[in-house]
Amino acid sequence: MKSRASRSTAPVMRRSRGEEVYNVFNILFFIAFAFVCVYPFYYLIVNSISDNAASAAGDVNWWPAGIHWENYKQVFALDGLTTAAFISLARTVIGTALTVIASAFLGYMFTQKKMWHRAFWYRFIVVTMYFNAGLIPMFITMKNLGLTNNFWVYVLPAIVQPFNIILVKTFVESIPDSLQEAAQMDGAGTLTVFRKIVLPMCTPILATVAIFSAVGQWNSFQDTLIYMTDSKLYSLQYLLYTYINQANALAASVKASSGTAMNMAALATQQTPTSIRMTVSVIVVLPILFVYPFFQRFFVKGMMLGAVKG
Repeated sequence: MKSRASRSTAPVMRRSRGEEVYNVFNILFFIAFAFVCVYPFYYLIVNSISDNAASAAGDVNWWPAGIHWENYKQVFALDGLTTAAFISLARTVIGTALTVIASAFLGYMFTQKKMWHRAFWYRFIVVTMYFNAGLIPMFITMKNLGLTNNFWVYVLPAIVQPFNIILVKTFVESIPDSLQEAAQMDGAGTLTVFRKIVLPMCTPILATVAIFSAVGQWNSFQDTLIYMTDSKLYSLQYLLYTYINQANALAASVKASSGTAMNMAALATQQTPTSIRMTVSVIVVLPILFVYPFFQRFFVKGMMLGAVKG
């Protein structure tokens, strides 16, 4: 009875008028912010499945009009699309895996005081963030190494990323030294400590590095433009970029023609540059967009812990 009485007489914490106003404003602000972030993707999707003439005229903003899937059928019917998709997937998977391994190992080694000239090699890598040889020297280097028209030009130059190494190094420095010292006293070597102690504890920051690398590899198309002339090695993004340019040229030629009713009807029923841009953007964005939710919890934790110490 006494406990019930004490609970009933306990003071109830009431929010002040200012706190209630702040909470309402905070909720409304984040709802508006979420809408601003989500709406562009929604806009792409509804325009890609709507009537092409209405989409080109800018009449589709909220709800799809004349839903059809011809845009996706025509895009997926492109020659070489399957091969290009495989190239993009392969470079994303292999490049991300090698980048994560290299970043994890180098970030760990740069925390080891017994590493030979540790400070020099660390500064040697970091300085590359500020200086770049330029496009022509890079192309000449890749050509002399035999990497032009070679799949590995997508992977090898991106393995060592100074920013990722800094993130991992900072994260490893937050791990108590006593864990590594205890393992070394039990006879564990440097690689054993890295594989069994450090690597399992670096999951958050490695997931962050994986997201950075995967997004960069998947979205990249400029390296294809510079280093590739073999169409069998074209990436998906480059192939779709080429398709967009061809569609723009086709639409321009139709508009510059006699402008008969037949041409105008064809323009209304066939793909337009707007519908092509929307469809291609959806195809490129959605696969990598689905990856992020699986890494979100690791991404937030990794970025917070990786930025604690300088």
